[in-house]
Amino acid sequence: MLASMPKPAQPPVEIAATIRVVRGQRVMLDSDLAELYGVTTRRLNEQVRRNAARFPPDFLIALSNQDVAALRSQNATLKASRGAHRKYPPLAFTEHGAIMAATILNSPRAVQMSVYVVRAFARLRQAVAAHSQLARELEALKQSVAVLDADTRRQFDQVYEAILGLMATSPRRQ
Repeated sequence: MLASMPKPAQPPVEIAATIRVVRGQRVMLDSDLAELYGVTTRRLNEQVRRNAARFPPDFLIALSNQDVAALRSQNATLKASRGAHRKYPPLAFTEHGAIMAATILNSPRAVQMSVYVVRAFARLRQAVAAHSQLARELEALKQSVAVLDADTRRQFDQVYEAILGLMATSPRRQ
């Protein structure tokens, strides 16, 4: 019989809430990822710089000032102070980049939390797919109602014309 694995601790933050959209990609900011993995942002970014070959552009995005401003304007929870005392602009990790970061940190907590990161990104993908499906179904319903309205209107117009025709041919009573 297989020995059961110990149940991992619950993540300290709601991971899905830390996933943001930058340049059309879902990402986690370096400060959020560092907190989740139990290291300082400086330590995380130091390891990323030392292992730059492991972070191609589809794993890691160096945010510009415009990106940071856009994140602040679209998300009230992104505090202005989050990047205020930083020497370098924030980094944004895609799902694959977040997992790669766990491998370069090589700590038990980073490995454990990387599972939660994967699950959070997967849940987000499922939610987007569900919303897309709902939008498609709503559009189909809208089209069928539009067709129904057109058919009903045509039938009403035929009945109306028939009534007008009957009224015009019937003798007038005076």
